Amino acid sequence: MKFSAAILSYLTVCQQLASVSAWSLTNVGISRREAFQQAVGTSAAVVIASTVAAPAAFADVTEDTPRITTKMGGLLEYFQDGPRSIRMMVPSGWNKFDGEVGAYDLKWQDLVDPTENIKVSSSPVKSTTESVALLGPAKDVGASLANKRGAKLIAADERLTDGIVFYKFEFALTDGTHQLLQLCVSKGKLWSIDASAKEKRWDKRGELYQNVLGSFMPKLA
Repeated sequence: MKFSAAILSYLTVCQQLASVSAWSLTNVGISRREAFQQAVGTSAAVVIASTVAAPAAFADVTEDTPRITTKMGGLLEYFQDGPRSIRMMVPSGWNKFDGEVGAYDLKWQDLVDPTENIKVSSSPVKSTTESVALLGPAKDVGASLANKRGAKLIAADERLTDGIVFYKFEFALTDGTHQLLQLCVSKGKLWSIDASAKEKRWDKRGELYQNVLGSFMPKLA
């Protein structure tokens, strides 16, 4: 499923955030599911405009959470991309697709059901943007994203791993799709991972997706 660079009219993530103007996006007449996935998953759709010195981060996590490295008995395998400087665990045997401009950097897709997929996207941010916590509290960001797309926010969590703050959201879409979204900022890029499956299949994919997102690290060492 393609991602477009513009789908939300305007999303204010935090009124207190003076250095981040907004996510300025325009609806391009696509389906509700496509619009929501593009809103939360596309790299080109997020614009962070820092105009003054960065304010204090909103995240209050201080204890470091270890990166997940489980292979789940062979369901996951280690993946590393040197040029992109990322490493993570990915589903064993799934089809892998490299970059589609304006859509994603990498994608893994189930061999049988293409609606079960994981996408990794990145977008450059200004040098003064050093953490996703600048967007505001995780629950507020998740609620705003859900509200704009008419989806249900199931959970919003934040963690600190190897010095990087990660925001993770869980959504239920109106078309019966269940989705995880994770955001982080590292080395001048906003990274997003979204993992989707049909609601009726979530009990089969939920744990696997959680481990994939928990394994992602946007640096090699």
